[in-house]
Amino acid sequence: MNWEVISDYLPMYWEALGLTLRIGWCGILLSIVIGLVTALLRYYRTPILHRLAGAYIELFRNTPLLVQLFFLYFGLPKLGISISAEFCGILGLALLGGAYMAETFRSGFTTVENTQLESALALGMTRSQAMRYVILPQAVSVSVPSFTANVIFLLKETSVFSAISLMDLMFTAKDLIGLYYKTEECLVLLVFFYLLILLPVSILGSWLERILNLGSVGKQKRGRRRAKQDDRSYASEGILRSTSSG
Repeated sequence: MNWEVISDYLPMYWEALGLTLRIGWCGILLSIVIGLVTALLRYYRTPILHRLAGAYIELFRNTPLLVQLFFLYFGLPKLGISISAEFCGILGLALLGGAYMAETFRSGFTTVENTQLESALALGMTRSQAMRYVILPQAVSVSVPSFTANVIFLLKETSVFSAISLMDLMFTAKDLIGLYYKTEECLVLLVFFYLLILLPVSILGSWLERILNLGSVGKQKRGRRRAKQDDRSYASEGILRSTSSG
């Protein structure tokens, strides 16, 4: 292991890290929006759009990101639509991630009982208000583990962007290995920088999951405590009535 080589290569890896993070997080943010809209179309079973949303999910979940990137980058210019490599990476990641995020949100929606929606509507809320204030917060809290897994998966998928000549971390590692044959040093740097991206996301996801679980446990304990207090008050009322009648 040549530490001098590693120190020489570090600036190039930092530059590649910036590009990887920019494309990765832009794609993830867009995928959340796409996924939420798609999940709502499937949840409310909107005519025609519900089937189109299902077809979109099946198409992008069952084809590799690399194939999708090739279609966007090399196929669209044949149709007269030319896009930059960076936008192609963001769009490809957003479409792939949107399919996975849609199923994550939809599974969260299905955990909320229909009686809660009916109760919200009975209280005078509109469907959009019920979704915003009643269903969505509960669905998001349930979906945190799979949401975190999707984010980590999408950040790892950025490693295929080198196929469309984007100078991300993988492209930089392969380029330096091909030029100078410093395989060990390049791979150590590659692993380090991917850990630098992914470990904070994993830790943050675990922390959020723990906080939400503690909150739900606290609510259950408070509910049981109130129930016991109600039982005691009902019992005392019954004793007083029986003594007064006696």
